[in-house]
Amino acid sequence: MRAITVKPGLAGSVALDDVPEPPAADGPIVVETLAIGVCGTDVEIVNGDYGSAPPGNDRLILGHESLGRVVEAPGGSGLQSGDLVVGIVRRPDPVPCPNCAVGERDMCRHGRYTERGINGRNGYASDRFRIRPEYAVKVDAGLERVGVLVEPTSVVAKAWEHIGCIGSRAHWQPSRVVIIGAGPIGLLAALLGRQRDLDVVVFDRVTDGPKPGLVADLGATYRTGSVSDTCATADIVIECTGVSSLVMEVLGRTAPDGIVCLTGVSSGGRELTVDAGELNRAMVLGNDVVFGSVNANRRHYEAAADALAQADRSWLERLITRRVPVEQWADALTRRADDVKPIIEFAAVT
Repeated sequence: MRAITVKPGLAGSVALDDVPEPPAADGPIVVETLAIGVCGTDVEIVNGDYGSAPPGNDRLILGHESLGRVVEAPGGSGLQSGDLVVGIVRRPDPVPCPNCAVGERDMCRHGRYTERGINGRNGYASDRFRIRPEYAVKVDAGLERVGVLVEPTSVVAKAWEHIGCIGSRAHWQPSRVVIIGAGPIGLLAALLGRQRDLDVVVFDRVTDGPKPGLVADLGATYRTGSVSDTCATADIVIECTGVSSLVMEVLGRTAPDGIVCLTGVSSGGRELTVDAGELNRAMVLGNDVVFGSVNANRRHYEAAADALAQADRSWLERLITRRVPVEQWADALTRRADDVKPIIEFAAVT
């Protein structure tokens, strides 16, 4: 079967290869791959900056944002032939740590987890994959063209869940949220914010292309200009870019009792001058909370699937700015200025 593979750590090694059928050890459910989403992590792996192959292999099958159709499923799995499914990315620490032991692998304390298509475990970018029932999340049949968005939506579903947990520390009635970054994560965070009936502002540097219209059609506000001014009255800020200067500009700038969630991963090597005393003063006197959030567990995937099922399908389709057939896979891995979410299609969808 076909698979997009790469030799981690070696730029230029990505290829569409012929590989063996997925091993039975991966699970009893056989899934035909429909589509794979492409994100910055995939680009980093292709560029040789990140990732690791499974033990005993020098190549990794890419793809952690998946959508597939069940071909074969055993009785009692909760799935049957024809169901749409998304594969969960992370597998727990084999020891396991206390969090992994109770299904909270996204909060692994030992760091010995593996991730399909990223670290130590083959991904979903192949004609077929196998999976165990606990890692397969059923998706509404009406999401056939957009269900590949479940995985990135699960990341913001977790962020919103944790924001709610932190907010419950006191009487708290948030009304305004600022999303920093209008990429896929930012736009999906904005979608979930609007589903919570919040006043949503999305901040980005881009002034043209599809992003301002996507934000407006959510009933949200699109802003450029000053980050600190935009965040001044925000109860919640979700930072989705990882741009270190933007991260530092946000801290201590929210309304009192503000919550800042960091979902973007910054690259190192950038030094900034910060008045640490003033930042500390603002955060302490404002009862501010800053936390990081990454990955997701099963309940976040299920929440994401529910959120997408409730969303406007035409709006979700506009997030997918390019649908690239697998034969032209290289095109999807090349960034374009007007990209929101490119995907690679392994099989035709209606």
